[in-house]
Amino acid sequence: MSNKRFLLISLLALALALPAAAQVQDYKQIQTPPLRPMTIPEPQRITLPNGMTVMLLEDHELPVVEAFARIHTGSRHEPAEKAGLATVLGDVLRTGGTKSMTGDQMEDFLEARGARIETDMSEASGSAEMWCLRQDFPEVFKVFADVLRNPVFAEDKIAISKNQMAASIARRNDNPMGIMFREFAKVVYGPESPYARTPEFATLKNIGRKDLLDFHNKYYAPNRILLGLVGDFDSREMGKKIKEVFGDWPKGPEVKDPPAEYRSAPTPGVYYIQKDDMTQSDIILGHLGTRKKDNPDIFALDVMNEAWGGGFAARLFSNVRSKKGLAYSVRGAVDSNYDFPGTFNVWMTTKTESTGAGIDALMEEIEGLSKNPLTDEEVQRAKDTILNSFVFNYDSRAKILRQQITYAYYGFPADYLSRYRQSIEKVATADVSRVAKKYVNKDQLAILVVGPPKGQDRPLESFGKVKKVDITIPPPGGPQGSSPSAP
Repeated sequence: MSNKRFLLISLLALALALPAAAQVQDYKQIQTPPLRPMTIPEPQRITLPNGMTVMLLEDHELPVVEAFARIHTGSRHEPAEKAGLATVLGDVLRTGGTKSMTGDQMEDFLEARGARIETDMSEASGSAEMWCLRQDFPEVFKVFADVLRNPVFAEDKIAISKNQMAASIARRNDNPMGIMFREFAKVVYGPESPYARTPEFATLKNIGRKDLLDFHNKYYAPNRILLGLVGDFDSREMGKKIKEVFGDWPKGPEVKDPPAEYRSAPTPGVYYIQKDDMTQSDIILGHLGTRKKDNPDIFALDVMNEAWGGGFAARLFSNVRSKKGLAYSVRGAVDSNYDFPGTFNVWMTTKTESTGAGIDALMEEIEGLSKNPLTDEEVQRAKDTILNSFVFNYDSRAKILRQQITYAYYGFPADYLSRYRQSIEKVATADVSRVAKKYVNKDQLAILVVGPPKGQDRPLESFGKVKKVDITIPPPGGPQGSSPSAP
């Protein structure tokens, strides 16, 4: 036996013979070290004379450059009779080409360099993104700016986008859970609200190239854009390049966009969508939620959401699925958007034969938030989950810059991201109990069920007067505006 092998065996035998002083008898006795301090880099901020806000964050790990632009617009500003306009614009802004390059030419240009430019539109903002190698940045960045400044919205690309949307409209009732969330938004926000409005064949037909050009001219201006760049560059030199590319873009008018409307009063009741090709029921209960901006309760709500309905260790999953065996999936939260309210919602998928029992179980858990408040142990576990996962949400400078741009876009303080972890750490069990009572109101609940009537354990009328929701898709040439499915 060699000396090295003998030494290894001896050390192993010694280790096995030592008393297990460090072992514990229960997992609760395991002591975890405190989290290390996390320093979040602050991007450099520049404001161009034309009003464009720029955020720069150097990252020399890889020879690449990324750009993110947020534009103050969104589908909430499109006319009701042209619902879908913002989505089409988000597609064709990039694919429809510019005054100097067609969309197909742009595809070839980017593919030859392994680069990427993408555009999109959400309900609250427009976006454009770019990725390229450092040596290709000057050329690719000019094309990126051209897309934002000089789109032509080619007719053939508009037709492609509208055809894709038409196919999506035709298939929108295929997914029961998609139906549930779509119609629940109409119940909470109101069918005419842009936060619940759905495109129809008729509204899609109303959208033409001129509408896209007018929408772009109204909302795409440098003083409505927040631009961020992260990557392998020198910030001083990058500032000069940005001024070269965007500096001569004239400033647009200072216009304050009117707020989008939504129902502020509750719409309680029982709503039912009959779907006979299912063998289960999708159930959602809820009402209007809250927003993140200017709301100090958000941190306590984040902890409550995690402890109550956030995952496998949450109370909802444990009680409704694990103990009662009623749900395939279950979740609950007071959701929040940045500058308009989200919804309080708790939902589940269960077999048809346990529809009533499922609603009872969800109601019991909602009542339990006040009658049986979350415990110190549940709150601490939720805080640990949030804090331990926090670093993975911002483990790259690109992720950090993207979030910083989002906060700046909605007018949050510059140090909001840096203060988030400390704010979560300060949340106490009493704070969680307080926000649960403040933001969850059983008397305001709307109950929506999607599923077949045959086989339900008891009539839905036992929960109140039932309002049937029609999700028939209006045919092309039918009435314009919102779907007749709206309650």
